[in-house]
Amino acid sequence: MREGITLDAGDRSRLEAVGADRNSPQKHVWRARIVLLAADGLGTRGIMRQSGKSRNAVNRWRERFQAEGIDGLMRDKTRPSRIPPLAEAVRERTVALTLTDPPGETTHWTATVMARAVGISVSSVQRIWRAHGLQPHRVRQFKLSRDPQFAAKLDDIVGLYVDPPAHAVVLSVDEKSQIQALDRTQPGLPLKPGRCGTMTHDYKRNGTTTLFAALDVLEGKVIGRCMQRHRHQEFIRFLNTLEAEVPAGKIVHVILDNYGSHKHPKVRTWLGRHPRFLSITRRHRPPGSMRSRASLPSSASGGSSAGCSARSSICKPPSSASLPTPTRIQNRSSGPLIPIASSRPLDAGTKC
Repeated sequence: MREGITLDAGDRSRLEAVGADRNSPQKHVWRARIVLLAADGLGTRGIMRQSGKSRNAVNRWRERFQAEGIDGLMRDKTRPSRIPPLAEAVRERTVALTLTDPPGETTHWTATVMARAVGISVSSVQRIWRAHGLQPHRVRQFKLSRDPQFAAKLDDIVGLYVDPPAHAVVLSVDEKSQIQALDRTQPGLPLKPGRCGTMTHDYKRNGTTTLFAALDVLEGKVIGRCMQRHRHQEFIRFLNTLEAEVPAGKIVHVILDNYGSHKHPKVRTWLGRHPRFLSITRRHRPPGSMRSRASLPSSASGGSSAGCSARSSICKPPSSASLPTPTRIQNRSSGPLIPIASSRPLDAGTKC
């Protein structure tokens, strides 16, 4: 014979509020109703008829209320998982395999391949990788330079970007060649309310063009010009454009890559006729990065023996001897001095 349930006024009002609340979960509603019916004196069969629940459910929640009160009705007891957790040995084997090369000609481990190799599910592999911070599909690239003067060159160029000298303009120059000049076969309709713009799916080619652009690092201004070819003649024409755009009286630091047209003898001659232009070259492949230093010329491995300025990778022709006495401009912040002219005349073909 089960003991009867006695409710005080506070517990009864709380259970009645749970049953009357439209937002209460239904499982809480019928649990509270079972307790209220039991408190009213109904037997097990009567509670089963009015609540529509089985004998086991009625007995379970009556006992739960007597043991834990109303709070016991509002939560379910934890139950063991249907699938047992993975053993620690399986987790360790998954991590160990991830750190090795994948089988066959596979480039990297995938969750499917790892699940097949270990004998677990794909989601289990993903959880193990996430817990250990493993991402086999991602690779971070790096490049180490063998140039002994790489740090000095890096500080030289980055110093111009971060802290441009006073009364000077720093231009980052680059080209984009083989730009396809495409046009649609028919004109499209413009955008209007209720209709998107239209264009034909096919196009016609109008050849290619080359974009020459220079970014003013301090002001964020871009000077650009499109030309048909990518030779030293076009580069000199672009330098003439820069000469016209940059205000007179300002020194121009031109930072560009190691492309062949930038080192053409006629380009050197142009630089000799315009002493305010200082050319600084960024090398795509520093000396010695892809071959041994023993196979490099002495000018590339030594650097200082060539008699070149630290800020010049394209040296000017002999006409640069007519330049004024070399001076230095101090950066606005405490940093290295910036040379604005070569320290001594150089031969036309000398490389720094």
